[in-house]
Amino acid sequence: LLFLLLTCLCGQPSLNTRIVGGQAAPPGSWPWQVSLHILDHFCGGSLVTDQWVLTAAHCVEGVTVGQEESNPNEVVRKATQITIHPDYNSSTVDNDIALIRLSEPVSFTNYISPVCLAASNSTFYSGVESWVTGWGTIGIGGDFLLPTDLLNVPVVGNRQCMCSYPENITENMMCAGLQEGGKDACQRDSGGPLVSKQGDRWIQAGIVSFGEGCAEPDFPGVYARVSHYESWINGLISINQPGFITFTSEGTDSDLSFSCTAQTTTQKPTKPNGG
Repeated sequence: LLFLLLTCLCGQPSLNTRIVGGQAAPPGSWPWQVSLHILDHFCGGSLVTDQWVLTAAHCVEGVTVGQEESNPNEVVRKATQITIHPDYNSSTVDNDIALIRLSEPVSFTNYISPVCLAASNSTFYSGVESWVTGWGTIGIGGDFLLPTDLLNVPVVGNRQCMCSYPENITENMMCAGLQEGGKDACQRDSGGPLVSKQGDRWIQAGIVSFGEGCAEPDFPGVYARVSHYESWINGLISINQPGFITFTSEGTDSDLSFSCTAQTTTQKPTKPNGG
């Protein structure tokens, strides 16, 4: 019953009335967006139940969870439990996912509600529209954006993404970005959600993980693939579990026939986008 209730609640922001790529989103548009703080914002996250936050493994170390201090609708919670995926590899940034248990539950409002998570049988083909949100920087060393910035970026298939990161991309990752660059998550966006809309639901597909610089041409952002972790997440959150929904891409997967052309590639692991 609790699982069904949360599934009914997740991914439906009552104040999300418009989508504007690359601009500040109106308050309440992304009510699952979380800011992780050690004195100041350093990473993002997403609220998946009333007491659990999903983020990147490379972010979490002695954090306080809440929203930006300038937000009148903020709720601040301390972290009482931080669980990093047991197979997280800091060198390759594989399995870059972690869960944070809040000191006490939050109450859902128009400004605070959970996101749905992509179920294990979800498919995200190349070109699927997705949005990444956060309080990160405009560029490497750049100024902070006003919360919450919104970028619309298409999914990039793993075969295509491996052309840019030939030794870095695993099945636990997914990519999103424009071939010409110009839109991407950046520093301090790490841990934040990459979401896609299906019907009236927003479903989290990825967690901001790493990239080559920010918004560089031919280097899409790389994300932990949420659908690969349904069992792990539900194994940790045994009561009042997150709402998992299957995202189904339309058409055929063009990435299956993609082959690399002569373009810039990197052979080394790249710096995570955050903390």
